[in-house]
Amino acid sequence: MTRSEPAGTATSEHSAARVHLPSPEQTTDVRLVAVDMDGTLLDGDGELPDGLWEVLEALRARGIAFAPASGRQYAALRDHFDRVSDGMVFLAENGSYVVRDGRELASRTIEPGTAAEAVRLAREVGEAHADCGVVLCGKRSAYVERTDDRFLEAAMPYYLELARVPDLLAHDGPLAHDEIVKVAVFELHDAEPNVLPAMQRLGGAQVVLSSRHWVDIMVAGTNKGAALRQLRDELGITRDQTMAFGDFRNDLEMLAEARFSVAMAGAHPDVVRAASYLAPPNTDRGVLRALDASLGLGLGLA
Repeated sequence: MTRSEPAGTATSEHSAARVHLPSPEQTTDVRLVAVDMDGTLLDGDGELPDGLWEVLEALRARGIAFAPASGRQYAALRDHFDRVSDGMVFLAENGSYVVRDGRELASRTIEPGTAAEAVRLAREVGEAHADCGVVLCGKRSAYVERTDDRFLEAAMPYYLELARVPDLLAHDGPLAHDEIVKVAVFELHDAEPNVLPAMQRLGGAQVVLSSRHWVDIMVAGTNKGAALRQLRDELGITRDQTMAFGDFRNDLEMLAEARFSVAMAGAHPDVVRAASYLAPPNTDRGVLRALDASLGLGLGLA
């Protein structure tokens, strides 16, 4: 996508997209970088990109906080960043669970009755229209009742702590023993036509399409943007000192909370329109290249 280029921006050609980034002169006061994971930081194989540790070291040396913001479970995020996780803040479960050094900073838990209704609705749509499964996302673990290989292969990358239970709604099951921060519904083919409308029937809930295959249900008003705003307030950092990267519609609120909002090349059109800048694609270390160029890190990645 081609964008107009105000003076002082760094641009380069990449594939068919016009990469468009702030210049180091514009970002001298950036103190916080929030980054989505899937489709944004992670490469095409869902792995951390080469050069990440050097970039994080450079950010830390400049006093710039780095906050992964994802629909993934806190345990899964911490495992990804284990070697550098000390002091790092994780905006997990699409912003419903915010943790630093194993200590909860904020959370928004779903009432058991609402979580149970979401499970029942997902079961109904699965029987009628779709090939779907449910993950109850608690603070201690995630829980599934569907255990075939196809579903588990889809869920396990996002949930390091994943317990298999006979019945998610059992009297002595997860709803009785854990605090639920999110209900995630997976649809094998496309979640938007049937799963999303069914979940939107829930009252008082935030329902988002977090990827082609996943619909997330949280407490109303919960999103990555609200979590980022709360983190900014705690750190004493302003919107003008914040940079954020995303690729899908569940990143829109987060991008709105950053002066330097960056969409990835190939991102959802709504995200590209909402963002102020465009980075190279995640398949080509887009976030790392954008940080190197925009912040003048001098790592030779741009």
